[in-house]
Amino acid sequence: MLRSIGRQWRCSVAFQCPCLCPARQQLPLAPSSEGRAISTSVGQQLKAQQQQQLQEQQQQQQQMHKIDEEVSRLLALKAKLGGDATPANQKFTLKTPKGTRDYAPQQMTLRQGVLDKIVQVFKRHGGEAIDTPVFELKEVLTGKYGEDSKLIYDLKDQGGEILSMRYDLTVPLARYLAMNKISSIKRYHIAKVYRRDNPAMTRGRYREFYQCDFDIAGTYDPMLADAECVKIVAEVLDTLDIGDYVIKLNHRQLLDGMFEACGVPANNFRAICSAVDKLDKSPWADVRKEMVDEKGLDGATADKIGEYVRLSGGAELVEQLLADEKLKAVPNAVKGLEGMQLLLKYCSLFGLEERISFDLSLARGLDYYTGVIYEGVLKAEPSAPASPVKELHNGDQALEQSGTVGSVAGGGRYDNLVGMFDPRGKAVPCVGVSIGVERIFSVLEAKFAASKVKLRTNDVEVYVASAHKGLHEQRLRVLNQLWNAGIKAEHSYKLNPKLLVQLQHCEEHQIPLAIVLGDAELAQGIVKLREVTTRQESNVNLADLPNEIRRRLQK
Repeated sequence: MLRSIGRQWRCSVAFQCPCLCPARQQLPLAPSSEGRAISTSVGQQLKAQQQQQLQEQQQQQQQMHKIDEEVSRLLALKAKLGGDATPANQKFTLKTPKGTRDYAPQQMTLRQGVLDKIVQVFKRHGGEAIDTPVFELKEVLTGKYGEDSKLIYDLKDQGGEILSMRYDLTVPLARYLAMNKISSIKRYHIAKVYRRDNPAMTRGRYREFYQCDFDIAGTYDPMLADAECVKIVAEVLDTLDIGDYVIKLNHRQLLDGMFEACGVPANNFRAICSAVDKLDKSPWADVRKEMVDEKGLDGATADKIGEYVRLSGGAELVEQLLADEKLKAVPNAVKGLEGMQLLLKYCSLFGLEERISFDLSLARGLDYYTGVIYEGVLKAEPSAPASPVKELHNGDQALEQSGTVGSVAGGGRYDNLVGMFDPRGKAVPCVGVSIGVERIFSVLEAKFAASKVKLRTNDVEVYVASAHKGLHEQRLRVLNQLWNAGIKAEHSYKLNPKLLVQLQHCEEHQIPLAIVLGDAELAQGIVKLREVTTRQESNVNLADLPNEIRRRLQK
């Protein structure tokens, strides 16, 4: 419209303006009344358009201001409800998260000693160490743990990958083997895992805890690797000397065959297996109730299962079950029993007859097991009195049962897990064992607390002390000499410490030797070497000091 009005105005002016019409340059004319009216109309329209644009800009600014206010309000509400940022003036209870704990130097010394002994056993059997990330892609972990999948810790999306904390060390191993195209390895792995479980702190059940795994991957003849894993469990528990124990053995094929013989639908095997797995913590009546009321199993079928799962024994029980008419008709049951027969034979050759028990109640609820399963259980100590429920330092509660810690090791065969991750479905047969070190730590901590034995928390071999003032530089020279010789040594970080305080430090920290520097002795090139426990002293030449210390420590 504006362009049309402009053309009309220019045409009108062209007849009147000398610069636009050369033919009429000699005839100057004044603008007509019609031209002035058109010009005024165009100006008004342009002004109106500018005012409209200004109003639209103001409305947009007002809308942006309202959006900013709403965002600020929502952020403030998020912070108030416990968002990412905690206000500086907000008070909170200083504690460790539920299901976790701190470890003092004495506890760490005990733990490290346990781990060192376990590693020695693993290395004795040819194990190689690996490590994997503490978190994995969520899809790596899901669908591998049956009902326990609900205990996996999921992480907040931090960049396009949905991640979860590792639940155990077995599934990460399977992912590692498939990703790196490894078909044979004998590996051990000691690391922390995370489970959103109901913690029982006094019995070693945490949400963050260590696992010590040993696994043999590769295609081998039946039961040779399986029997060695059972032997490893026995060696670890014997080495740690934590009390009497039994290693329960069973076979997943036998369990499936038993369920089939009792009339359990095939699509309900895993659910019923998970219920049977609770027999170590719950009586049969409770497990039966779960099968019937929650799993939908017929009561008569549950009773048939109950007849089997209460059986335990040795080679004679295998013979008895091989003669069972119901089990003989199920191929899976027969294969499982034949496998158990061979495993018990190999375990006997390893001298484990008194340590193992063929137990049909052992189920191990994890979905990935396909063959032999086993579990190391500490036996109850009848002399240990029952304890009531204790309130723990971080608000957790746990029932301390009399003398029992429960399972301290477990494992089995999982032949199909690696194939789940391989693009072509290539399977790598595996068998392994996991040592439940947290429960072992709980037992050992209780024993040391009862014995009131103070653990030494450092490895210092000699303490460099000064008898009087002004010898701190001489202490540094002697320390340097000892450190260069590979001797563990320390001194006071005060310039002029009292001699009595220095010697008391040696006794409190169980440091075996102390070097006492004095001006008179240093002038002769000697120092006093003191045995802290006997308090006997002797003069030693400075040049011979490292060799003399090594000799004393070897006594």
